[in-house]
Amino acid sequence: MSYNFNNAIIRKTNKNIQNGLSSQNLHPQYEMVLNEHNNYVKAIKEAGLKIHILEPLEKYPDSIFVEDPALTYKSNLIILNPFDRSRNGEKDIIKEEIKHLFDNILLVENGFVEGGDILNINNHFIVGLSNRTNKLGAENLSNILKKLGATVDICKTPEDILHFKSECSVIDDDVILVSYKMAKLDYLKSNYNLIELPIGEEGASNSLRINDKLLLPDGFVKAEEILSKKYNIIKLKVDEISKVDAGLSCMSLRW
Repeated sequence: MSYNFNNAIIRKTNKNIQNGLSSQNLHPQYEMVLNEHNNYVKAIKEAGLKIHILEPLEKYPDSIFVEDPALTYKSNLIILNPFDRSRNGEKDIIKEEIKHLFDNILLVENGFVEGGDILNINNHFIVGLSNRTNKLGAENLSNILKKLGATVDICKTPEDILHFKSECSVIDDDVILVSYKMAKLDYLKSNYNLIELPIGEEGASNSLRINDKLLLPDGFVKAEEILSKKYNIIKLKVDEISKVDAGLSCMSLRW
């Protein structure tokens, strides 16, 4: 199942996080990000995962978001190709840091693709085209995944959403938690059971299912009310981290 994990890769917070990419032009405070990130690590441990910690990269302000430059699938590590010049160098560093944990290392060499645009449901992947992932990158990743035995669909992310997973997340085998914008996508409506969150609670749609826990951004009352009926919720503050367009899924690589 796509939410059963044993391991997670997490990078320590760097002090330069205040200069991370932000569509809102906001600058988070290091100490506050550090506190949120520490609580995130505790929650991942509580969910039962062994954590592999990477050292901070001060040269790369967004480098705590380890999901963007790499993708794990079974015993394979796929090195992606981040779009923004300030992040592109992360892929070469993380490859050397974690390659010993995987049997095979593969590379997306053409086009741009970021992990925030890749939704994995069992042996199927949805790759969302966005401002950070283009068609060439998505197609190259698709070819790699298909050779590994996976299936892939390429979709268009709504224009005003940064990454495909910014407003959706897998919370069960065929259940995707979505914002009202993502709920309008014909592909998702036709193929999956959707739990649509109310307008104003889009931030909760980037939740993270790990084993029997559901990590949920704190402060979304209606989302908690809907999801707590079925899921074992751990609430986590991401107010500061969200200033650099980040959420729960992007801060770890899980397999």
